[in-house]
Amino acid sequence: MHSKKPQRRNASAMKLVGKLVALFRVAAGLTQAQLATEAGVQVETIASIEQGRRSLLPDLAERLDELLPTKGALATAVENLPEVDLIPAWAEQYMDLEREALALSWWENAVLPGLLQTEAYARALFRNRVPAISAAEIENRVATRVKRHEILHRDTPPTLSFVFSEAIIRDRLDGDKVYFATLQHLRKCADLPGVSMQVMPLGRTSHAGLGGPFIVLETPDFQRIGYTETQRGSRIVPEPNEVAILVQKYGMLRTQALNTDETKGLLESLLGER
Repeated sequence: MHSKKPQRRNASAMKLVGKLVALFRVAAGLTQAQLATEAGVQVETIASIEQGRRSLLPDLAERLDELLPTKGALATAVENLPEVDLIPAWAEQYMDLEREALALSWWENAVLPGLLQTEAYARALFRNRVPAISAAEIENRVATRVKRHEILHRDTPPTLSFVFSEAIIRDRLDGDKVYFATLQHLRKCADLPGVSMQVMPLGRTSHAGLGGPFIVLETPDFQRIGYTETQRGSRIVPEPNEVAILVQKYGMLRTQALNTDETKGLLESLLGER
């Protein structure tokens, strides 16, 4: 699910498209659950689209046009929605899932998971982007990333498990000040309710995460969905057999990584190297 340019749908337009989906669905005599089954998506996806909380992406719009008596109306509406240049559509879809998730398991081998990044660390990442982006776009992206941290501090937070490479906390992006502030932030996050943090040590002779970073989310209707990233985009992984492979990989990664207490000890040791 890729986008040729960064974009975020106008909220009012998203609500209008959502109302159209609901109108066509009711006219076809289908419940949200029935339409979700026919379209091969989660019922929460249909509900979120109809409520205007999630963008209707082009591929799903075409599927719904085939299932409902729309005469191509949904695909046409999506194609002509006004856009605000902020974030890619595929990233927006992931963030919708992230906000609603009951549980999340996250493996990273190059950068800290987005939910654990400080504002300064995120800014350093975007400054290192190739090709370079404008200062205004950097600040927009940093603000979007920092806002996601609200998930960590909910009254009833989701269950969050993070495994990431030791190499990440050895790098010193933007210098010592950002580095030590990031370590302090990670140490505090390690004690948050519902958070499990594990570091994959360097020098291992076996490793289940060599295929790259990925995330497994549990949705409000207790379904598991995967998410993988590449250099030029990302992909939602809904297929149960593919998600099962990611779950197996993550289970192995947790056995290979330092446990949570050892991880806290490593962070404290690195902080003591000032």
